[in-house]
Amino acid sequence: MSTNRIAVIDYGMGNLHSVASALEHVAPEAEVTISSERSVIEQADRVIFPGVGAIRDCMAEIRRSGFDALVPEVIASGKPVLGICVGMQALMSHSEENGGVECLAQLEGNVRFFGNDLHDEQGEHLKVPHMGWNQVEQQFAHPLWQGIDNGSRFYFVHSYYVIAAEKAVKAKDVAEVAGRCHYGLDFDVALSNNNLFAVQFHPEKSHTAGLQLLKNFVHWDGQV
Repeated sequence: MSTNRIAVIDYGMGNLHSVASALEHVAPEAEVTISSERSVIEQADRVIFPGVGAIRDCMAEIRRSGFDALVPEVIASGKPVLGICVGMQALMSHSEENGGVECLAQLEGNVRFFGNDLHDEQGEHLKVPHMGWNQVEQQFAHPLWQGIDNGSRFYFVHSYYVIAAEKAVKAKDVAEVAGRCHYGLDFDVALSNNNLFAVQFHPEKSHTAGLQLLKNFVHWDGQV
């Protein structure tokens, strides 16, 4: 039986060891490697693209490391890829953060600021960043949702949110928005495009539901 090699991309801006530890917990038989080496990432069976911090710094490190070319190549190869948190935002077209930053444009849509005047339905002021547990409404039956109840709670830490491009949301033959959340407004927290899945929340910090999603990823063949 061949080894399941999982590469966690290291460009200096991710919660790498927490992600790797969670993967090792759900898949002790897998070979999990944190790496910035092109050859290791190319040879992996599955790739995690994490990220934390400001998008300007993340994109600067992604470009400096050459991952702005490598990440699209890995996605195009067809192997399963999971983007996490700012890793998801970096896959979008553009972010409002830091005065506006062009991203990798692997998923169509933009990253927007929650704002300083966010309120719930009762008029109560909501803190930004959006930090803590929130329910995720699944939009269709993706393999990574297997064994996870709709409305399960995941852990978030972010001040900017993703809105997928309208044509991706509305196209009848492309189910790209896999999960949505509400925090003063509705936003997209899980996006799917063939072998690519990206989430705004932190599965490695989301207890049972998050670990199940990572376990699903470890066994996912990249087909939807």
